[in-house]
Amino acid sequence: MEPLVKSAQQFATQAHTQINHLRKYTKQPYQVHLKQVAHIVSEVTDDPEVIAAAWLHDTVEDTPATFEDIELKFGSRVLQFVFDLTDVSRPSDGSRAQRKAIDRDHLSHASPAAKTIKLADLIDNCADICKHDERFGRVFVTEMQQLLPHLADGDERLFKRAERLSKKWAEKWSIPPSVDIKWTAPANLHVTNNLFSSRKLQRLFGETFCARDIAESLPSYDWDILEKDMLSHLSANPVIGLRKSGFVYGYVLLDETNTKPACLKRRFMDAQLVDIDTPLINVIAALVHHQFCFVTSMGQVAGVISRSDIQKPVVRMWLFGLITLTEQYLADQIEQAWPNDEWVKFAPPARLTKAKELKEERERRGQQCNLLDCVQLSDKALILLEDAEHLERFGYNSKREAKIAIKEVESLRNNLAHGQDIVSYDWPQIIRMTSRVNETLSSY
Repeated sequence: MEPLVKSAQQFATQAHTQINHLRKYTKQPYQVHLKQVAHIVSEVTDDPEVIAAAWLHDTVEDTPATFEDIELKFGSRVLQFVFDLTDVSRPSDGSRAQRKAIDRDHLSHASPAAKTIKLADLIDNCADICKHDERFGRVFVTEMQQLLPHLADGDERLFKRAERLSKKWAEKWSIPPSVDIKWTAPANLHVTNNLFSSRKLQRLFGETFCARDIAESLPSYDWDILEKDMLSHLSANPVIGLRKSGFVYGYVLLDETNTKPACLKRRFMDAQLVDIDTPLINVIAALVHHQFCFVTSMGQVAGVISRSDIQKPVVRMWLFGLITLTEQYLADQIEQAWPNDEWVKFAPPARLTKAKELKEERERRGQQCNLLDCVQLSDKALILLEDAEHLERFGYNSKREAKIAIKEVESLRNNLAHGQDIVSYDWPQIIRMTSRVNETLSSY
């Protein structure tokens, strides 16, 4: 095995293992999928950088790894492949269908080599998903049909293989070509004046909390500054800006992959630039893929935000607020679906007993509450997900998947409440939660 490919295999395996990333249906380690994609790619090319990118294709999208990590370790060509294969849509870009359209357009501009990797990814995913999950398989096959025309200049053999595979499942399930599947609210789902339907709330969480609340100033120096001086400045700052003709249009990171620390000059990528009034939810989306994002004011870069800034009190308060409002939303929907405490039939007896005891204690203290107020967040979610329409609405393919997500949100809430580090351990949960909350806000 080529040293570069072996290094990519080790890097990807470690990154996915650290977050306990498993294949959804088989529960195998995620590297089983990566290995299969790399194997399919290696059947049509012996280019080590392409095969390395096949191993790495999901690292930036699914793990805490960043584009900077990929470039420092594997070089600019592998970075470009991984960038081409990473979704660029943000939570605020709309529905799943709208986000998929944005990501298709991004991939349509990718290199033939990157499209070859994507074809291998589709082949392996299609076989796995369609075998185990007909309901989501129908969605996947439809999206695969929509994507394939954008991949026609990838490897011809893999394109034909992917085309045959999608056609096989489309014919088996009688799926018309390129049907766009969208969720439609059932007739019995009515939204009252709850918190999530409030335009005021959307403004509060969509506009009030923004990049200016957590940005730090970006020290900047002339582009031709000597490397020894850059190293000196980087000892006090994780990143510094570079100016040309008075304007900051690049930055420097410390490259520690060499025997001696060196400087890595980079120009800003569009996805790294956020306006000073950019909502926090989009700031977090930018930090999914990058170690830093850079804040612009009046068109000029003036500040920087790193993942460590997510630890700041204002972000912690914002995240805790999102969780609290999510719980309120769940309660509201439960009361609409099962009025007059009809929901109790879905509550585990032991948890229901705890809720009744808490209600009695609160009433003893003179606090007015109903029984649902005393049900834990996770129990509210599981009750609501008894309604299949809500399970689909939240984008879960099974109750098991939903339960895992609920536990992650509870873990995040506990770490927020106790002042624990939320970036090292809860970063994937933060990404998923803010994305789902934004979808909920956008649909009401």
